[in-house]
Amino acid sequence: MSVYLDHNATSPVRPAAAEAVMAALAGGGNPSSVHQSGRAARARVERARATIARSICARSEDLIFTSGGTESNNLSLHASKTLGCTRIILSQIEHDAVRAAAAASGLPTEEWPVDAHGRARLDWLRDRLAAAEAGERIAFALMAANNETGVIQPYAEAGRMIAEVEGGHLFLIDAVQMTGKANFDFAASFAQFAALSSHKAGGPQGVGALATACDAQVGALITGGGQEKGRRGGTENVAGVVGFAAAVSAIGDDETSRIASLRDRIERRLKAAAPEITIWGEGVERLPNTICLSAPGWPSEIQVIALDLAGFAVSAGSACSSGKVRKSHVLKAMGATDDEAGSALRVSLGWTTTEDDADAFCEAWLREYDRVRPKVAAAG
Repeated sequence: MSVYLDHNATSPVRPAAAEAVMAALAGGGNPSSVHQSGRAARARVERARATIARSICARSEDLIFTSGGTESNNLSLHASKTLGCTRIILSQIEHDAVRAAAAASGLPTEEWPVDAHGRARLDWLRDRLAAAEAGERIAFALMAANNETGVIQPYAEAGRMIAEVEGGHLFLIDAVQMTGKANFDFAASFAQFAALSSHKAGGPQGVGALATACDAQVGALITGGGQEKGRRGGTENVAGVVGFAAAVSAIGDDETSRIASLRDRIERRLKAAAPEITIWGEGVERLPNTICLSAPGWPSEIQVIALDLAGFAVSAGSACSSGKVRKSHVLKAMGATDDEAGSALRVSLGWTTTEDDADAFCEAWLREYDRVRPKVAAAG
């Protein structure tokens, strides 16, 4: 038996997306060519652009196709620098892609603290905006939902606060985990930029997008033939963007509620049998598919290996860093002890997850936990 429960790392490609990719590959054509095949390819790209933009309440002309969320975040931070920002402030729970891009920008950086639930503190933001020096233009970076805990951030409230003060500050959102899991309204976010990714929603890997506000100018990070209105060089990944749009269109109306019920089912059963575990972000709004739990005394990497051998794909945290076996900076920012951070497990459900999968995972996790439980109790 193999049960995939790592949808926050990547979600299996939806059948509709795979079919759309194959049809686009069969169609061929370069979107920049003026002949019939080229025009057909261009039409496929623009239909996909409109579909994806509509799903986040953005204008299609303000959507730039990229190679994925990492490039989109890099592009937004690059644009912030070219637009005159003198400092980057990013939340303590940002993805490594944003943290690394901010560090590489050469601009001074500052951390935006979160509370014990993992939500960015709006009181801190209010004070920081008031303390901004004359001429200081800040790029604030805040993810819409955390990839490890699933905690949804107060991004719309933060965006409104940033927009209401003088200074021309920018607001950047990493919305990668929202697509396919929760509604994201770019128009209501007051953000200048928002990064998206196809494979988190069941589309193909290697394609993403950056939504831009109509008044936010973007200087190309990758230069070339002037594609994407000069904002991102290189021939568009026609099959990828078509698959991205097909995945977005294939999300069912009841998918979110169905997955949320499975998440709650798992959490109830695990807590009933093991009340000592901690579920991070449990008291606030989270993505409907994400469970981040700590079982003190049972190291994350041991849990992942044990469950993998039992036929379950789960993660110790971010897929981009879980192989490094290091404690989560996200949980540490939330006040987790070393033991709690070192025993965290991320279980992320998705469109393929069934009730049988949820029940089988609970049985496997509790079975494996029972093997180490006496040692954990003795150590405590």
